[in-house]
Amino acid sequence: MLLAWRMWGHIILFSLLAAPVVLLTAYLMARQRASSGTPHPFRTAFADVLMVAGTLPWLWMILTPGARSTPERWTSLVPLRDLHVLTQGPFGVLVVQVGGNLLVFAALGALLPIRSARLARLTAVAAVAAAASLTVEVLQYVLALHRVSSIDDVLLNVTGAVLAAIMTKRWWAPPIPEGTVPQ
Repeated sequence: MLLAWRMWGHIILFSLLAAPVVLLTAYLMARQRASSGTPHPFRTAFADVLMVAGTLPWLWMILTPGARSTPERWTSLVPLRDLHVLTQGPFGVLVVQVGGNLLVFAALGALLPIRSARLARLTAVAAVAAAASLTVEVLQYVLALHRVSSIDDVLLNVTGAVLAAIMTKRWWAPPIPEGTVPQ
């Protein structure tokens, strides 16, 4: 875990220091939306800003080049193989890898159904998280970042987004009544 802090501590500190700016941005965006008559200005503004702010640090970490000792392009396309390998190693590495992958799209999963009634379904959250996660894994491969492009990362990213969505279910946008146009 100390190694994870050494590698990513600057991103965590930057994210914490950015929190006041993020909250101010969400508040100002909400006021602007309220003055223009946008429905649910505070819910949508805070969800929009916090989804981005809660996801960007993880993407920064994931898209940072890895150790040069790792091949430029490395794929793992057999489901659960990487997780099995992680269980054979140090417990701290398992916690960091699994925990980190569960958190990558957690903010997206938690806030997407709060933001949009059209996306207030677990299947919709899973689909958006899967598309985003696949995009990240393809980018890691295409950009030759010395990282593993793994199907297990996609599975964990989607699981984290869905679990986060379940935790925020009580605040989801209300369903769209039949025959109305969603906003």
